[in-house]
Amino acid sequence: MGRLLRILLVASILFIIISVVWYFFFPEEADTLFVNAIVYTVNQDYEKAEAIAVRQERIVAVGSRSSMERRFRPKATVDLNGKTVFPGFIDAHAHLLSLGIARMTVDLAASSTEREAAGRITSRVSKSQKGQWIRGRGWDQNLWPSRKFPTHRSLDTFSRNNPVFLTRIDGHACWVNTEALKAAGITKRTKDPDGGKIIRDTNGNPTGVFVDAAMELVAKHLPPLSRKESVDALSLAVDECLQYGITSVHDMGVDSADIELYKRAIDMHQFPLRVYAAIGGTGETWNQFLRSGLLLDYGSNKLTVRAIKLYIDGALGSRGAALIEPYSDDPGNRGLTLSSEMDLRNAVDMALKHGFQVCVHAIGDRGNNIALNVYEAALKDNPVADHRLRVEHAQVLNAEDIPRFQQLGVIPSMQPTHCTSDMYWAEARLGPRRVRGAYAWRSLLETGVIIAGGSDFPVEDPNPLFGIYAAMTRKDHQGRPSSAEDAKTFFQLPQQGIQNSQDFINGWYGAQKMTREEAVKSFTRWAAYAEFQENEKGSLESGKLADFVVLSNDIMTVPAKELLNTKVEMTVVGGKIVYRREQPMASNR
Repeated sequence: MGRLLRILLVASILFIIISVVWYFFFPEEADTLFVNAIVYTVNQDYEKAEAIAVRQERIVAVGSRSSMERRFRPKATVDLNGKTVFPGFIDAHAHLLSLGIARMTVDLAASSTEREAAGRITSRVSKSQKGQWIRGRGWDQNLWPSRKFPTHRSLDTFSRNNPVFLTRIDGHACWVNTEALKAAGITKRTKDPDGGKIIRDTNGNPTGVFVDAAMELVAKHLPPLSRKESVDALSLAVDECLQYGITSVHDMGVDSADIELYKRAIDMHQFPLRVYAAIGGTGETWNQFLRSGLLLDYGSNKLTVRAIKLYIDGALGSRGAALIEPYSDDPGNRGLTLSSEMDLRNAVDMALKHGFQVCVHAIGDRGNNIALNVYEAALKDNPVADHRLRVEHAQVLNAEDIPRFQQLGVIPSMQPTHCTSDMYWAEARLGPRRVRGAYAWRSLLETGVIIAGGSDFPVEDPNPLFGIYAAMTRKDHQGRPSSAEDAKTFFQLPQQGIQNSQDFINGWYGAQKMTREEAVKSFTRWAAYAEFQENEKGSLESGKLADFVVLSNDIMTVPAKELLNTKVEMTVVGGKIVYRREQPMASNR
């Protein structure tokens, strides 16, 4: 026995010696070693590191700089100069091609009056041929003194020979001129479609604004984008995403043309982004994928199609969100339902049977209640263990519905900047009681669910740092609100409407804030889970895709407002630097 123990001891010592010698004299191969950084892995324990080793498209190790430099012999070393590294940001609800199209059309965002918004088309009209359609996006009547919907008359002042189609900032209403009304054949006799509303004057004449399903009455007359316009729009959108450190996008509402556009770009190695695509409703593209099945990890994890995006209601800003009780500022109006409960149920059943995830747009408390009811009934008949059903937006929730997300295993996919954009007028829409169920992040998190974070771009700014800031502060970029006085000054409420000053001292209904860690997780780890990719991305760990972002500030330690000034120094997708700010990083090759 003693002799055996001596043999084992000697063998152990020899193994240690060989391991040490191998470690120091026979380092592993790596393509790139990124060193001298503050690396937030966002793993289970939120650990920090100093270096990342990449081989091909994946992380092979994360650790201290000294240990990584001893362990690896890289083909290239990139010195990150002490900057902060996070997993690549994932926008869990966005519209990729729409972002590019928005950048190619008239920008109406932040226009302060109806006339200013209308006047922004002047330059485009002067460069267009007679009869050519003028497109634009971004108007918001809630920012105007009147807070009323615009009319065709203000557009007619600037364009009498070109039809004009201007999409509201939320994408749930459009504003057109007389030429567009004529082109679409819209008259006083035109009826409101199911799930849509034509805004009319006191005599019943269309005023030029169409809400939700009514938009299609005019939109179907718009000429389709040319092949070049589509390619250009995609290129603009991808470049902007990379500039903001976005490495993955959940693209909500694609069709077969979008998918083919993405596949061509991937095949040509011109698509340095990852897209998780949700098909835009039932129809031709949906039927095509029911026959062909899921599209998983096309082009080295660049494109996945395994979800469907459905609608139950409209948007709060255009009063199309479906509410249980009427709007506080529009008595008699409970919003719009864009599909019947039966149609929604049939689509959910079909998706579950074919292995597709369902993402239902629901904003109002009635819309969310319908979505949860349909999910609950569908899961009883289709008991899929890992369904990861989602509600997109989940903006206004009835108190009784909040715990149902956890009970049903439903993921709320929410956009923090919607809260800080809408807070000026949301309580006027909802009233002081119902508003407490709006953008209720903390109430949801305390039930045990995760929140997938997104921007809904181009509705909101694509910058994920703006979303993280909004999630952790519930304040605008000027730091408001910080008091009840702010609420009285900036929010559309009578003075007596401010029920409790404590609600505004630390942000708008600040008790619903996320922590910094939670806010970052919502745009990384949790968003990856929402697309079934938690083993591939969302944190910086060995074996995962080498997608990460290098920031100018440590967003875990700087004052919250500094997030708004933080720049993306570098974006890395699959181990390749796909965006670099003007200031060069140190690189040794």
